[in-house]
Amino acid sequence: MKSFTIHPSSNSVFDENTNETRRVYFLNREIQAFHHSDYTKFGAEGNPDCINHLKNQFGNTSTEVLKKGIENLKKILEEDLPKIRNICNTDFIVCVIPRAKAEGEYSDDQKLFKTVISNVVNKLSGYSNGTTYIIRHTNTRTTHMNRSGYGGDGKMPYPGITKDTCSISNDVIGKDILLIDDLYTKTINIDEDAIQALLDKGAKSVVFYSIGKTVSKY
Repeated sequence: MKSFTIHPSSNSVFDENTNETRRVYFLNREIQAFHHSDYTKFGAEGNPDCINHLKNQFGNTSTEVLKKGIENLKKILEEDLPKIRNICNTDFIVCVIPRAKAEGEYSDDQKLFKTVISNVVNKLSGYSNGTTYIIRHTNTRTTHMNRSGYGGDGKMPYPGITKDTCSISNDVIGKDILLIDDLYTKTINIDEDAIQALLDKGAKSVVFYSIGKTVSKY
């Protein structure tokens, strides 16, 4: 497991009311973050390819591959999450970045990433299960599939997209959150936006963790 810092991230938008360009933030502060391993491309040696398998993007991944992905992810989480708690010296509620489409768009075997996290967290000391605290109700663009034409009908990430397309439980208010995603890519900003949404909702703090971290974008 490696640590890194997520830095503030912003975007320029044109305000039609003032005819001026202003800066809006995906994230307005630095966030402590961790990831299990670097990610270059699918199938590369050392990549955590279980995150791709468990997406089951088209619903046709074999049962055998899904079972192997579940075991690999479980092993990673059981190894890393206790380390994060010890480093931060904090008990956490675990939340998960929702998939790009609305919750009801996916079958159970396309939600296995969150299911595995939920099952692992239920057995770990110092962690509470908040995997249902962020629920997508409106489709967004599937960013990693957009170039291939399978991005869907939603919007690409913009500041505030999490608030606009997700419901966030009041149970995050005043709590220390560990927010988990399968893959962190600096240029996408969906993770930054979700972190900010949790803080704006009233979370006491947010620490971020991903299984993979894209290295080709840096």
